Amino acid sequence: MNDERRKILQSLIYPAIIVILMWTVKLIEITFSINLTQYGLIPLNARGLLGIITSPFLHEGLSHLSGNSVPFFVLGGLLFYFYPELAWRVLLLIYLVTGIWVWVFARGTGIHIGASGIVNGLAAFLFLSGILRRETKLMAITLLTTFLYGGIIWGIFPQFFPQKNISWESHLMGLMAGAVIAIYYRKTGPQRIQYDWETEEDGDDDDEITKNPEHDPDQSRNSTGSSDVIYHYKKDP
Repeated sequence: MNDERRKILQSLIYPAIIVILMWTVKLIEITFSINLTQYGLIPLNARGLLGIITSPFLHEGLSHLSGNSVPFFVLGGLLFYFYPELAWRVLLLIYLVTGIWVWVFARGTGIHIGASGIVNGLAAFLFLSGILRRETKLMAITLLTTFLYGGIIWGIFPQFFPQKNISWESHLMGLMAGAVIAIYYRKTGPQRIQYDWETEEDGDDDDEITKNPEHDPDQSRNSTGSSDVIYHYKKDP
């Protein structure tokens, strides 16, 4: 097995494990005829704080789970492949920041479940990070992410899905979290290679004087040195 193939397989291991955990939770619900939705994220409710951790692993049905599994696996694999030294930090931050922001800013009495917020966060990070770094391969990932999942942007507009209980707050907070994290880590990890000719200035003679201040005593003295679902419930009396 060559190094490139090994790197690809290694980058897919962790996203695959997380997806398997999502499916395991759903299979447990189906096998034992139980509903774990109550453990989802409930905004501004102490009961819902646990949902910051559990909600990405809870899904309404198999179609909802499938719709999140594929993009999470693909985008997660891209993250671990191109940003191996940052991948876990980025993923965990998107996970936690998205959940916390939904808990704080979402309104209503719905229970938010699903991994769409994290998927949106991964897409936003991969999209913006490539632009900020201006590195060829990462820019290609920006284009690929746009081509494959550019449509997820519509998930932040609930008016487009009036008949569905879509957690547009999770989508929006995920996109915002991914963008902020991409900006924060823009100088960490892979960077664009700068060639000598890109840093040269127009005045070659002036450069020589700066590098060799002894040629001019005066010059020497002056020189300076980063779609979820809402279940509705009745509040306890």
